[in-house]
Amino acid sequence: MSTFLQIAVSVIIAQLAGIIGAFATRSSVGSWYKTLDKPWFTPPNWLFGPAWITLYTLMGVAAWLVWRKGGFSDEGVRVALIAYGVQLVINAAWSPAFFGARSPMAGLVIIAVLWVAIIVTIYLFAQHSKAAAWLLAPYLAWVTYASALNFEIWRLN
Repeated sequence: MSTFLQIAVSVIIAQLAGIIGAFATRSSVGSWYKTLDKPWFTPPNWLFGPAWITLYTLMGVAAWLVWRKGGFSDEGVRVALIAYGVQLVINAAWSPAFFGARSPMAGLVIIAVLWVAIIVTIYLFAQHSKAAAWLLAPYLAWVTYASALNFEIWRLN
């Protein structure tokens, strides 16, 4: 498989988490979410899509950088990619919890677990590719920001 195709597959896998989230978000963002009290630092709704598309792309490239160091035949790479997969599943669970279930509290619990999972993934990725670990830094920053936003929405409502 060509390098381009490998990267494309890795990015598409990451983007699937966003697609799952988009389905859950669509049902509530124009109705329930609009009625919530939000903190002053809430970004405009249009910003979330481009931000997440960019972050999922960086995540996919990071996973590819690690995968190419040995694939699943290398135990350390396998563990790092499993951690990546776990955090991707946790990531995909946030939107159905927050928007689908309309539960800022459930979202808060999931995003806290996600934050820890990202830290673990960055640590494990760094063992194989410093560039891959750094590519996850914007993701960690955004999830940190999103955690504060989620907390404030929960607190205000």
